[in-house]
Amino acid sequence: MLFLPRFDYEEPRTLPEALDILSDLRSDTKVIAGGTDLIVNMKKGSVDPARIVSLKRLKGIRGITRKKEIVAIGSYTTAADIARSDVIARSFPVLRKAALSLGSPLIRNRATIGGNIATARPAADLPPALIALGARIKLRTKGTNRTVIPDVFFIGPGRSILGKDEIITEISLSTLPPFTGADYIKLGHRAALEIAIVAVASRITLDSPDGVIRDARIVLSAVAPTAVRALSAEGALLGEYPSDELFAKAASLAMNDCSPVSDIRGGADYRRDMVRALTIRTLANAYREACGQGVGL
Repeated sequence: MLFLPRFDYEEPRTLPEALDILSDLRSDTKVIAGGTDLIVNMKKGSVDPARIVSLKRLKGIRGITRKKEIVAIGSYTTAADIARSDVIARSFPVLRKAALSLGSPLIRNRATIGGNIATARPAADLPPALIALGARIKLRTKGTNRTVIPDVFFIGPGRSILGKDEIITEISLSTLPPFTGADYIKLGHRAALEIAIVAVASRITLDSPDGVIRDARIVLSAVAPTAVRALSAEGALLGEYPSDELFAKAASLAMNDCSPVSDIRGGADYRRDMVRALTIRTLANAYREACGQGVGL
């Protein structure tokens, strides 16, 4: 059995108190939310913080609220909270599907949306759906506030623009336009294994139920240092009428919009083939939802 190293532990009760603690950069500090990644890495010895600041008792950073056209998700909201939210199910079913793909029920009960973002894992489940939905991430320090999009938040495996004295406080989503559909599919060895071999999130918006595609996003996961948008594939969809042939063309382009590597979970060529297959499926499912036919889990 692996044991945790020694560390100082802080459990602030308010966000200002937490930010005040983090503003003291004299010791190596890690923020812990659900702990599904940090605790494992500490046991492995890959990280050894001198101090841990827990968000467990902070008020105001957990829960899902709607304010007119904006849905705000507190950063301490768990994947299980997202999966059972009626607001998310009605407005952003693709995010619910991504949350249900995140590990086992036990992990979903602990893993938070803020933690899933902050760890910046290339194969994390929630970022592809959030990028496809055009989410915004709110960050706070003791003296500043800023809002960024997920597309620029991630800069490499385990690396992001999140400062050592910053906390993710909220993720906000704008209500999607009419005739919009989205889907997320994750390929893994087994349902309760969190790490994806390949995952794809797609979103399309039509100008009418039988019209052309006026907006599209295709996000590829586990096939690059970060989740990436397949920009050439998206461009091929714009202004075109949806069809199997169009989706196949976009999927072929998506294969060239990523840079997978070979590892124990799968080879690079296999991953590219799966990018093509999953892009076709997610686009077809997104189209059906955009037309009001829904997408099943």
